[in-house]
Amino acid sequence: MDEHRLHKLARLSELGIPPYINSFKDNTDIAGVIASHSQKSSDELHNEKPECLVAGRIKGVRGFGKIAFVTIKDRTGSIQLYFKSDSLSKEDFELFSLCETGDFIAAGGELFRTKTGELTVWVRKFTFLTKALKDLPEKWHGLKDLEKRHRMRYLDLIMNEDSFNTFRKRSLIVQQLREYFYSKGFLEAETPMMQSIPGGAAAKPFVTYHNALNLELYLRVAPELYLKRLVVGGVERVFELNRNFRNEGISVRHNPEFTMLEWYMAYNDYNGLMEMIEEFFPLIASKVNGKPVGYLDMGEDELVEIDLTPPFARLTLEESILKHTDISDAELKDPSALKNRLARNATGAVPSFSSDWGMGKIKMEIFETFVEHQLIDPTFILGYPKEVSPLAKSSIDDPETTERFELFAGGVEIVNGFNELNDPRDQRERFAEQVKVRGAGDEEAHRMDLDYINALEYGLPPTAGAGIGIDRFVMLICGKRNIREVILFPLLKPEE
Repeated sequence: MDEHRLHKLARLSELGIPPYINSFKDNTDIAGVIASHSQKSSDELHNEKPECLVAGRIKGVRGFGKIAFVTIKDRTGSIQLYFKSDSLSKEDFELFSLCETGDFIAAGGELFRTKTGELTVWVRKFTFLTKALKDLPEKWHGLKDLEKRHRMRYLDLIMNEDSFNTFRKRSLIVQQLREYFYSKGFLEAETPMMQSIPGGAAAKPFVTYHNALNLELYLRVAPELYLKRLVVGGVERVFELNRNFRNEGISVRHNPEFTMLEWYMAYNDYNGLMEMIEEFFPLIASKVNGKPVGYLDMGEDELVEIDLTPPFARLTLEESILKHTDISDAELKDPSALKNRLARNATGAVPSFSSDWGMGKIKMEIFETFVEHQLIDPTFILGYPKEVSPLAKSSIDDPETTERFELFAGGVEIVNGFNELNDPRDQRERFAEQVKVRGAGDEEAHRMDLDYINALEYGLPPTAGAGIGIDRFVMLICGKRNIREVILFPLLKPEE
């Protein structure tokens, strides 16, 4: 707390003014006031003398003795207030003198235009609402102080209009996604966040413990297996906006707690999923940005437009490697050559290659290392190996390849989808293979979920499902390069 503010707080008490008012609700949104009168001239305002009552946080004060101009801001916008000593009672003007940036006030009066044409409230009545006990920063350095912005998001939102607008856009994006899936006849569901067997994604889970049941539980890494149980039960179109938890590293693209939207629909396939994505990506981008584009943050306040107009490019995994690297077709068939490529690219320690890795896993490592960051324009990558897709249906033409896609844009994966494996015998075998991999030390491998297999034995119709990373989608639409910029309270190491 700042000493000079404490002195003003004490003076408020001496005057019998509550520094933290219990209730105030008669004000009009600032944006509404501006919208109603923005087209009126000075003469029109002078003749009509329209009155309003607004409330908000003081963002700036310019005092000139017996007059002062004050800017206040609420959730909808900002407006200027004009205080004049002979327009207020002596008590109210003294009360105003105790105000400073950061405080909340309410002010009522007539609208007029200043000599510069700015719409302003000539204050006739004034109410003190909340006393701030800390000074706001005089300047905010944005990207130069990322750690402080993420750690003190409340201060970031007060001082950084761009940050406030990012989270306003995020809310709109989520709203539009929900409305899109509702319009397609989907039912929204909620599935368990604590699970006895984590599944639905290859990821290391967080472990917790239920004392009453004497049971070790896991925070979910994905809702997939529960949502597909619902499809078995007849919920043929279902989606969930969910929080997932993966005990993995933190980076500009990864946060251990993140938001996904997963959806499943019976009697469709992964081509239908891609058509949906090509429909709602430009639709939502247009709602938020006014046109079907996303943005790539190049640094130094430079944003590059990414056109989200369909159709999106489509490449197989192997085609993308051949297109975006100098790896030859012959090398792509040689595991030793590919491992040498990965080893030469490694920074620091040379990566270790498990003897259990097949060509599918090696190709995925090549793709993730050399290709995906180059996929700036929206691109569907198809033809993922069965080895890295334990829940996806195999291709009829090539049993070692699955009917799966991932969508990349801005150099990151945003959507993962596939035709769901609905043969319980095949699923049991794939889980068994994952158990072997897990036994060899891979903590991200799937566990055997016998109840899920039991559900499949009752029959899962032909079904396609996908998941979109909401945080990364917001990054694309808003042009943010760091995932912490689109998560209100990202996980941070506690300050010492």
